[in-house]
Order: sequence, then structure tokens, then C-alpha cells
Amino acid sequence: MSKFIFFSGKGGVGKTSMACTSGVYYANKGYKTLIVTTDPAANLSDVFEQEIGHKTTKINNIDNLYAMEIDPDKATEEYKERLLAPMKELFDEEMIKIADEQLSGPCTEEMASFDKFIDFMGESEYDIVIFDTAPTGHTIRLLELPVDWSKHIEESAKGSGQTCMGPVSMIQDSKDKFDDAIEKLRDTNITDFIFVMQPEQTSLDETHRSIKELADLGIKATKIIINGFIPKDEAVNTFFQSRYHMQQKYLEKAYDEFKDLGINTMELFDSELKGVDRFRLSASILFEGKKVDKAINIDYGNFESISMKQSSNIKELILPKEGLHKNIFFSGKGGVGKTVMACITAVKTAKEGYKTLLLTTDPAAHIGKVLDKPIGDEVTKVEGIDNLYAAKIDPKVAFEEYKNNILEDAKGKFNEDTILTMEEELNSPCTEEMAAFQKFISYASEEKYDVIVFDTAPTGHTLRLLELPMDWSKQIQMKAGLSTEISQEDRKEKEKFDKVIALMKDKNVTTFSFVMYPEKTPIIEAYRASEELKTVGIKTQLVVSNLIIPKEEANTSFFKNRRHMQEKYLREIESTFNEASILKVPMFNKEIKGLDILIDIAEKIYQ
Repeated sequence: MSKFIFFSGKGGVGKTSMACTSGVYYANKGYKTLIVTTDPAANLSDVFEQEIGHKTTKINNIDNLYAMEIDPDKATEEYKERLLAPMKELFDEEMIKIADEQLSGPCTEEMASFDKFIDFMGESEYDIVIFDTAPTGHTIRLLELPVDWSKHIEESAKGSGQTCMGPVSMIQDSKDKFDDAIEKLRDTNITDFIFVMQPEQTSLDETHRSIKELADLGIKATKIIINGFIPKDEAVNTFFQSRYHMQQKYLEKAYDEFKDLGINTMELFDSELKGVDRFRLSASILFEGKKVDKAINIDYGNFESISMKQSSNIKELILPKEGLHKNIFFSGKGGVGKTVMACITAVKTAKEGYKTLLLTTDPAAHIGKVLDKPIGDEVTKVEGIDNLYAAKIDPKVAFEEYKNNILEDAKGKFNEDTILTMEEELNSPCTEEMAAFQKFISYASEEKYDVIVFDTAPTGHTLRLLELPMDWSKQIQMKAGLSTEISQEDRKEKEKFDKVIALMKDKNVTTFSFVMYPEKTPIIEAYRASEELKTVGIKTQLVVSNLIIPKEEANTSFFKNRRHMQEKYLREIESTFNEASILKVPMFNKEIKGLDILIDIAEKIYQ
């Protein structure tokens, strides 16, 4: 049994459910167990049905189980306070102010959350620490950080002694902690790295890619849980038989591709997986091989079947007004179908005759898989359809481009020593986030497309991306306050940021949409995010209710239960997002992949 257990995988595959299932299992066995989530859009509170937050909290109705949701803002404050505290005894107020300013950049938040995460790898109070991680692309980024920061601190110490977060002397203590974390992550005697996936192509591809990226860091995946199978006994009609056989095909593929790893499977439940009693049941299935009981009728109230009629103004939200461009953002919890919705919408606007750019800011980009066309880092025409172009922002490619541009620009202005110092600072891991953001800004400022459709990263990371222009604009203003005048370069950047902020706030130009399936957790997560967006002046105009089981196909107790549950939550979506238009999208019996299927679905839902 390992001391540290990591759960990772594509968004929406059930990482939190499997982490909580494991936590309940080990706690029941008498092990003092802690579950920590590193996902910015944490939902441990939702699934355990109690308040948790940024503190270690005892879980109700079970002995030995504790949980914590790392809050990036609180982690940042704690981190800054810890670094500045020793300086307060040695330096005057002006020096402290400058040090505080150096720690006020947007990249500090990533570093602080990671630092908090690392603390739990030095934990001795618990027998087992379970990490419920952010969706894969961001988890890999998190796990690269100890390697990158340790190297950055080491190189800066040999050079100028400066990092983008201040002097090496201020963060040198972190290096030992990082090195220790790397050692533990690579030790399979104390660390288990478990991937959760669903039986579908995109999930299979991402698991394959992520295992390879982990191996490049010297970290070995140890097990795979394939989650969300339709029970064979419930696949009694053509619709669900088709989905069942599709899932079995991907199970065979997984056994073939991951034959060196242990593979466990988990069937779909007839209702939500939440609450300690439900996790005890899932633990008995996952760890002891018990079969789930047959479905029983669950009282979700008396609902008439919900209408699948769409809001009347849906087309207005995706097509540009005369003389204007249109930006459409799709956000939401991982795995709710953002990528598919972005592709369907981009295909629709292209078919309507608008020059459309489909862009993904998700590190685990899947638009190429859904379109069934190769998509690269540069904008390319999508073959097989007029007016459609696509690109993905690769943070590493964006980083190299960003760094080279800055150093090239600096060569005519500064001496060699200054340029070397600049290069040291630019080699900081947090530059990658800024580089990806700059790329995003350049596309958002484009005026050569009639429509730009953004397939964004899962919610917490999307909010981070959208808050960046505010953060950097603010930081530029603060720099101006500390120096005699704002530089020409900073003035240009601020103008660009302010333009993008204005675009995102203008509902005639930008439609901000949340995608969710009708269950509690995606609704809560989208609601929290939409409320946070309101604080920066961005309103949610469109809500997509995805994966609705067709009423005529729900003809067993199992699927009737799931359909009744969905009807309850569809009503909740309508009341929670009562100022937004609702687009209802049914579940389909086949994989959504390729232009023909996308065009067909686009015509059906955007009538």
C-alpha cells in the first residue's frame, strides 16, 4: 500500500469519485486518510455534502477520513506572508513594498498552490494522502514544476541571483522541498499514480499521451481505472446497445495499449455518486469486486417530461451582428462536452458563410480528434468545409516564441549582461502561462475572422486565463506608480489588454457560454464560475445542457432513474441561470467525430 496516491485523467472521467471511493475504503480499513484536491474548480464539498474549503476538515459519518480543497488565493497570501515575514525584521517599509510587488505577479498563484501541494508530500500525520488532481494537462504542468523550479533556482543562483519572483535568497529554501517531492513522486514504493479514463477515444488518447509525459519526468503510472460503463443488462434497446458496444471496443483497445498496467473497471450508477454511504458501495465494487444492486426507483419528484424546445434567440448568440465580429467562449467542468460543442458551433457558423476560427486554450487539446482533422499550433484551413480555420495554443511552443521575441527586441537596447539576466528570468516556469496568454490575446485582437470560437480549458483554469488581462493591466499600472513613468512597451501591452477586456464585456461582440450535463456538480461549478465572471463584468448569456437521455430510450428502471434525475436538474439549470438562454443537446448513440456528424448535429440543435 502506497503512502501517496494520485488520481489523474481527462476532465469529467470521474477522478474525484474514484479518489473519494478510495479514501472511504482506506478510512474504513482503519487508515488515517487525507484527500487533497489540487483542482482550481474543487468539488469535494459537493460530493461529501459538507463544507470543506482551504482547511483540513473531518468528513462526517466516517472515522479516519479528512479532506482539503486548496484555494489558490488563500495559498498565495500564505505563501507571500511566509516569504516576507523574515524580511520585515531586516528591511525598511520601502524594501518590503518592492519585495511584495515582486510577489504580486500572476505567476505567484501557480507557485503558491504548488508549494501548498508539496507541503502534503512531507505529511507524517496521515497514513495515506490521496491527491484528486486537476484535469491532465494542468496536472502534468503541476508535476513539471518541481523539476523546472529547482533547475531555475539553481541556474539563477549561478547567474544574477534574480528570478521572476524575486531574489534566489528569498526562495532558496523551496529548492530542497522541490527536490524531495521529485524523489517521492518517482518512488513507486510510496507513490501510486492512477489514471481514470472513460471508454472513448479522446480519453484513451489523453491517457496514452499523459503516461508518456509522466515517464519523461521519471514518474511511472501504476494503474488505470476505466469508469462509466453501461451495465450489460441495461443495454436492452438499439440506442444503448450501440453505446455499450462502442464502450467495449475501447475497453479492448485499453487492455491492448496498457497491458503492462493493472486495469480496473467501474460501471455507471443509476444515480449520482455522492455521500459517504454511496462511496462505501462504490468501494465494495472497485476493491472487492461486488456487483451493484439492480436499480430501484428513486423519488426525484413528479416531473412532466421537459421540453427539448430551444430558446428563441440561440442563433443571435452565435452569429455576428451586422458590421461586428463575434467571440464565443465555451467553458465548464472537464468532460461536459465543451470541445464537441465548440466544434459543432464553429461548423455551424462556417456553414452559415462566416469566416470562423476555432481555437483551443486547453493543454489537452482535442478539437483535432473531434473534427477528425490534423490541427497544429498555426492557424490552418480545415479541409472538407468552407470558411473554417483552426489552431491550438501549445504553451511550450508559445513560450519559445514569446521568449525569442522579447530577447530579439532587447538586443538593440541593452548590453549583454542585461540580456543574460532577462533570459534567466524568462526561463522561469511561470513565463509559460504568460506566453500562452499573449497568444490568446493576439487571436482575440484579430479582426480578419467574422467568428472566433474558443474551446477553453476546464473552469478553474479558464477563469485564471480570463483574469490575466486584469492582473497584468493592474501590475503595469503599479509599476508606473513605482517608477517615474510607464514605459512605451508597457503602455502598448496595457492598451492591448484593455481592448480584450472591453471585448469580453461587450455582449454584442462576445457570448460567454457554460456547458454542463444535468447533474449537481457541473451545475454548481458553472454557477460559481459565472458569479466570479460577473465580478469582472462578464455575464453568462448561454447555457448548454448536454448529454440529455432521450425520453423514448429510457425504458429500463436504470435509465428511467437517470432520466428522472436529469429532469430534476434541467429544472434547476433553468432556475439557476434564469438570465441566460438554454440550449438542450441530447445524448447520441455514437461517438461524435468527423465533419458529417458535426454538420448533422449542428443543423438539429441550431434550428
